[in-house]
Amino acid sequence: MTTGTEPYVLNIGPQHPSTHGVFRIRVVMDGERIEDIDMIVGYLHRSMEKLAEERTYTQNIPFTDRTDYLAAMSNNLGYCLAAEQLSGVEVPERASYLRVIFAELQRIASHAMANGQLVTDAGAWQTPLLYMFREREKILDLFEMTCGARLTTNYMRIGGVAFEPPDEFYPAVNALIDELPDRLDEYDELIVDNEIFIARARGVGVISAEDAINASLSGPMLRASGVPWDLRKADPYCVYDHMEFDIPVTHGGDSYDRFMVRMEEVRQSVRIIRQALEALPGGAHKTEIPLALRPEPGEVYTRVEGPRGELGFYLVSDGGPAPYRFHIRAPSLINLTLLREMAVGAALPDAIVALGSIDIVLGEIDR
Repeated sequence: MTTGTEPYVLNIGPQHPSTHGVFRIRVVMDGERIEDIDMIVGYLHRSMEKLAEERTYTQNIPFTDRTDYLAAMSNNLGYCLAAEQLSGVEVPERASYLRVIFAELQRIASHAMANGQLVTDAGAWQTPLLYMFREREKILDLFEMTCGARLTTNYMRIGGVAFEPPDEFYPAVNALIDELPDRLDEYDELIVDNEIFIARARGVGVISAEDAINASLSGPMLRASGVPWDLRKADPYCVYDHMEFDIPVTHGGDSYDRFMVRMEEVRQSVRIIRQALEALPGGAHKTEIPLALRPEPGEVYTRVEGPRGELGFYLVSDGGPAPYRFHIRAPSLINLTLLREMAVGAALPDAIVALGSIDIVLGEIDR
């Protein structure tokens, strides 16, 4: 008499502490191993792109806050750059420097969330997450003192930024970037050489450079597989071509490498912020534009290097006050497409770590 096992189906989500949002994974299991998975999205769909076609270009800026709500500044920036290119609006130099400062602060805050949650997914207690949230909270305080909001900031404007930072902003941001290098060294001592974290993340969710390129991955997902592609270098915008910084790259392509790339990117963001503050020129923070901006008929695609990768905005104008077509190239959606390849053949706990290492935000996946 022979015995065997039969595959069974396990649903994870759409509400589950391991899914990083309203996301469902239908997993076919053979014992403790994953045979197949289906990724089911759409639970957070809000028709955002269609709604944007009935609102003015300026009125659409708050929509971008609510796509990737962990990187609102980056989404504001990408959309405003697209609207400016479509309408031929020139941005004052001071505004470009301020945009870089806030975009890099947003990158640090986003990576703190991503890495803190990944370590928690790997089985750590809450200490590393709360330590990283300590820095994130300081950045959100900087956002609040500048524009009155912490999460959905609505700070960028077509033509610049909404407000000049208050006087107390500059001492606070300088204090933050002065202490961050020591904090990062502290994280290295806590996590980087931790044998439990290494055992849970090293060799888990491996993506080769070839697969990453073929799947159009971007951001830390791509760079952790050995591809040194960063839009701030490859296709500079704002004043990134005036900044000196390195592109962090690792070659293992696993969950541990993705963690390490984000850690090093925080160090590079500190370098960029420091340079931008030192070179910040005087002048206007915004170019005045008509209340109902009417770009000439045409189309444009503009992209920025968001915390999760290439964040693109495609706008089509028919000469009216609202976009004829509004579309977002969401890095979370593209990066998620390889989860099946990362998870099949692995144990379920390893698949959870692999998912956490992707760093998805469901708001921009569903839109």
